[in-house]
Amino acid sequence: MKAYKTLMPFLKRNVHRYVIGILLLMLVDGANLLVPQVLRSFTDWAQTGELTTDRIWVSVLWIMGLGSMIALGRFIWRTQLFGTAKKLEYWLRDKLFRHYLSLDADYYKHAKTGDLMAHATNDVKAVSNTMGAGIMMIIDSIFMTLLTVVMMVITVGMKISMVALLALPFISLAIGRISKPVQRRSRMVQNTFSKLTTEVQENLSGIRVIKASGVEKIRSNSFAKVNETYKKNNMDLVKLNGLFHPVIDLFSGISFVVFILYGSQQILTGVITLGDFVAVVHYLHMILWPMVALGMIANMFQRGIASMDRLNQIFAVEPQIKEDGEALSLKKADGSVSFRNVSFRYGKDLPLVLENVSFDVEPGTSLAILGRTGSGKSTVIDLLLRLYDVEAGEILFSGVPIKKLSLKALRSAIAAVPQDSFLFSKSVAENISFSLKDAAQRQVIVEAAKFAKVHEDILTMPEGYDTLVGERGVTLSGGQKQRICIARAYLRQAPLLILDDSLSAVDTETEDAILQHLRELGQSLILISQRISAVKNADQILVMDEGKIIQRGTHETLMDQVGGLYRTLNDHQLLESKLDIKLRTKEDQNHD
Repeated sequence: MKAYKTLMPFLKRNVHRYVIGILLLMLVDGANLLVPQVLRSFTDWAQTGELTTDRIWVSVLWIMGLGSMIALGRFIWRTQLFGTAKKLEYWLRDKLFRHYLSLDADYYKHAKTGDLMAHATNDVKAVSNTMGAGIMMIIDSIFMTLLTVVMMVITVGMKISMVALLALPFISLAIGRISKPVQRRSRMVQNTFSKLTTEVQENLSGIRVIKASGVEKIRSNSFAKVNETYKKNNMDLVKLNGLFHPVIDLFSGISFVVFILYGSQQILTGVITLGDFVAVVHYLHMILWPMVALGMIANMFQRGIASMDRLNQIFAVEPQIKEDGEALSLKKADGSVSFRNVSFRYGKDLPLVLENVSFDVEPGTSLAILGRTGSGKSTVIDLLLRLYDVEAGEILFSGVPIKKLSLKALRSAIAAVPQDSFLFSKSVAENISFSLKDAAQRQVIVEAAKFAKVHEDILTMPEGYDTLVGERGVTLSGGQKQRICIARAYLRQAPLLILDDSLSAVDTETEDAILQHLRELGQSLILISQRISAVKNADQILVMDEGKIIQRGTHETLMDQVGGLYRTLNDHQLLESKLDIKLRTKEDQNHD
């Protein structure tokens, strides 16, 4: 049961609920066992001619009283045990989700979304079942079995009781044997479900790529294979589960036949009365469920322990990015940044991605980083946000080493717009304001949209700012998504704004307007781009190649460096622009 140590904080707070539920469950079991005794007396009175109106009413009142007690007690114990299990499910899933959010970005490079979702659904549910239905089955099977046997012995004696119960233990043995392959098959179903979830999630996320490539048939066939495996595993599980009731019916039938034959002889010889016979028949019905439960308990708890072990493996993963014991908060961040001889690699055996990188961003100034794909530009931002820690060197933000700052203080002072322009499946307004604690007023959202030059686009949408953008903003163009993300960053009013290639899908005119607005804000700005037009007005420009800063200066000074990468890129982009203009002019002439 070591696996369940993770649940101790919850169990300590809710132990009283379990105690109340278990006590009432035992009370209900005891009340149930009194009903056959009432029927026993009633039958004997009727057989001997001693049944009177008063005795009929006494029997009726006993049945009604016990029935009311059982109904009320069952309602309360079910709400206590099953209700607490549902609260545990909520608590555990919330704990897991918070842990997911605390893990480093590097963890998600290797983890599969389908597996993570299966942990949060199937595994959490399996643990919840053991702490609700599982506990009920343990108490019910043990207490009810013992009490029923005692009542049978009191009613008809040890010998007749043992004869009546002779076949029933085989139910537990048979159910236990069936449960082992059921457990294996259940695990296979769960693993296949994870693969199925991943398959669906990836295909839906990449639906535009699938359609654009015309590979619907290929993807459909791929999904069909996983779905077929899932169906086969489920059908095998259904067949195994289908054995439960036949096994119960077989051995319970044998038990009833044996008792009817033996009990009838005992009635004829006067050893027991007809009332005793009726009571034992009822007890045999009552003991069937505990016998079945005894066989199911091991399987249920094995599944629960296996699920809890998987969850504990997730909880055991600790974030590599940790705060110091006395992490500092920023009273007033000025947006300054300083990289001092920073080097970094993504793994011990991997080459350096950044090597001896140094630069400073003064408060209220702008820094642009230019370079080819894979030159290390985005890694600079990842390190500044402490998504990873440096291998060598030091990074300061607002004059404080970032390792001494709390992650919340650091990241709340930086508004970053990443490359992928991620949007949630919510409305435009909710996407713009999602990073704020409190709901922003519409006029503030509109102001941010106007700043990012996306307001006019939003007004043309079916529901304006209330238009749902679809998963990952699938209904929007690349430029619209980028500008909504810029509006989101603007709304945070952070001392430092970072745009990581966030204007690549925006036309030059809109790009110039947005950059002009950014310069007017007076915030510190780090701008990453491959386009000279986006970086040329920055106070300082860094040119990176293979993880090193190979040039630095302003647009004018860098253009003076003949043969430098900056000027080479500028010449290439200028040539591409001229060719593009010529092509468009020719197309317009042909159209006319």
